[in-house]
Amino acid sequence: MGLMDQLGHMVGGMLGGQEGQNPLLQAVAGLLGKDSSIGGLAGLVQAFQKNGLGEIVNSWVSTGQNLPVTPNQIEQGLGGDLLTQLASKAGLSAGAVSSQLAGLLPDLIDKLTPNGKVEAGGLDQLMKLVQGKLGA
Repeated sequence: MGLMDQLGHMVGGMLGGQEGQNPLLQAVAGLLGKDSSIGGLAGLVQAFQKNGLGEIVNSWVSTGQNLPVTPNQIEQGLGGDLLTQLASKAGLSAGAVSSQLAGLLPDLIDKLTPNGKVEAGGLDQLMKLVQGKLGA
């Protein structure tokens, strides 16, 4: 199993192990894709930094220990409008989405930035893999 397959399974496992049936996974894939309204992974990191959570999000990107994040900090980092959009796409409440993302984003961003910096390429492959599983 290749690295991208492992990451796809990891993302699915973090969201309950049902990659093809989890609408939040599809919403997260759209959020991290390069064509997202937030600007992909780099835009997500910048949003957290801009909203006062730079230390937390930088720990996820770095090669060191990931700092935890609360659901309220997820809402602060993403902004209420984006969180509402994700919730709508996933068919969940904003509270449920922020709670699930608090557990998902630190590990996911850490895995997508193994060298301690945001890079293009591997992320696009992961998103294609995840979106392909969702479309099947």
